[in-house]
Amino acid sequence: MEKAPASLSRFLLPSLIGGTVFLCPIFYDGAWTILLGVAADSLRSAIGDAMPALLLSIVTVSALLTIAGAVNPALQTRYRQHGVTRVFDVPLFWLALRLLGTLCAWLIVFKVGPEFIWNEYTGEVALFSLGGTIVTIFLCASFLLPMLTDYGLMEFVGTLLQPLFRRLFTLPGRAAVDALASWLAAAAVGVLITISQYEQGHYSRREAIVIATNFSITSLPFCLFVVEFIGLREHFFSVYGTIVTIGVCCAILLPRLPPLRGIQPLSGDAARGGVPPEDASHSSDEGSLFSRALGAARQRAASSPDVRQYLAASAQHVMDIWMGLVPLVILIGTLGLAVAEFTPIMQTLSAPLIPFLTWCGLPDAAAAAPTFMVGFLDMFLPAAIGQGVESELTRFVIAAVSLTQLIYLSEVGSLLLRSALRINIITLLGVFIMRTLIGFPIAVVAAKFFMA
Repeated sequence: MEKAPASLSRFLLPSLIGGTVFLCPIFYDGAWTILLGVAADSLRSAIGDAMPALLLSIVTVSALLTIAGAVNPALQTRYRQHGVTRVFDVPLFWLALRLLGTLCAWLIVFKVGPEFIWNEYTGEVALFSLGGTIVTIFLCASFLLPMLTDYGLMEFVGTLLQPLFRRLFTLPGRAAVDALASWLAAAAVGVLITISQYEQGHYSRREAIVIATNFSITSLPFCLFVVEFIGLREHFFSVYGTIVTIGVCCAILLPRLPPLRGIQPLSGDAARGGVPPEDASHSSDEGSLFSRALGAARQRAASSPDVRQYLAASAQHVMDIWMGLVPLVILIGTLGLAVAEFTPIMQTLSAPLIPFLTWCGLPDAAAAAPTFMVGFLDMFLPAAIGQGVESELTRFVIAAVSLTQLIYLSEVGSLLLRSALRINIITLLGVFIMRTLIGFPIAVVAAKFFMA
């Protein structure tokens, strides 16, 4: 058993570093940002002109190792031994997407094939802007985020928030830790945590779906990436504050509104053992809420990863993002931008929104309208399309809304559709629309306030 002072320092020191890196504002290069942003910018500058070769290497290695694992069972065994099965052992559909993303990357770098793929407004944006920023930000974030999530800070804050969660969000108290960790980690990781908790019997189906569709939100590093990409780096804290406000409002309202209000249990839920009465157990704990929070933090810190485990887990997360996400981003980003740039499809579908956006006082309404619809396909697309919007106020709204719509099919939506929760695409579309309807007016008010 680890001594109390040791467990306390094991909680305090990493948590202080993590909080400083991710949550402490600093003034750098003429704008307010966070240390993670400075580190990512420095890394990107250091890579410089080698970025195209690095990106091409990443997607090519990803495709080759995935194909090799698919045809060689012995290699699949080695993947399991090294903990990279989820990265390289993927269903056929995802393998096809990965191969197409790799093909797009080669066409973009060498400017061959159809122009709509390698055009400067489509493929080049997807590969060099989106892909390059993901590579740098998530490399830094993967090795720093565990200090924020794995050494007790989540348990400390989550325990303090338990009474609030029960009252505001109609969720059990234990969901506070899950939700907070999901919010600050990658959205996909948050969804996987929630699904796992449901399968272990800690949540009902409704509770799990509410958490997955309201708290497995875009990670803080990705928020920084989108805000910088869309040209609002100096307004990062204003945008992020708006994102948090929208997220909280959605989490309060959506569980009480359709379609989440009508979520029914599955026949197998009873077999899972139901939801344990953890709230009752907490009520018998001795000491103040703060002392219980500190105890939970110290207990988590005592079982936190050592240096070797920390580095191994961080490296695996980098591999997951680089090998799994980057090819998908290149493919979806390229095709989505091509549809928006070379076809009238999105303009036609979003035309009814233009008078409403104009009435709300948003400049460049015609250019902005498609961004509020394409987020259902992928969360990158609104920022990629909205980058060309001239008005900072409108870009502020695009960034805040797109980062809180949450339900995008390329990742979070696909995970939920394939999960034991048995949620259908109509329900996901309903949640996406409701989050957009709630978030949009808040984002407009905030943009006009902060950009005045």
